[in-house]
Amino acid sequence: MAKKSFDQLVRESEKPVFVDFWAAWCAPCNSVAPSIKRLAEEFHGKMTVVKINVDEQPEVAAKYQVQGIPALMLFDRGMIKWQATGVLPYENIRGEVRKALGW
Repeated sequence: MAKKSFDQLVRESEKPVFVDFWAAWCAPCNSVAPSIKRLAEEFHGKMTVVKINVDEQPEVAAKYQVQGIPALMLFDRGMIKWQATGVLPYENIRGEVRKALGW
């Protein structure tokens, strides 16, 4: 996903956008990947889930000040509503998303 289209998605999406900043060589990123997939399945149609490879799109990671991965961010109408770095259990991620969005 190009930087411009990512920025447009975050700003213009009518649905919240959950972003997983990751890299293929990152073991913790691979550990959290099943939770991100499960989140996408559970909230299909209610939220957009996007994975940004920091090696392929360093400018996007830099713009959002990603300093460690996995970095998880939740955007709603262009605003960051929640963010975390590192591996979190699925239930924690799900709970934080629900709380941040008032679901």
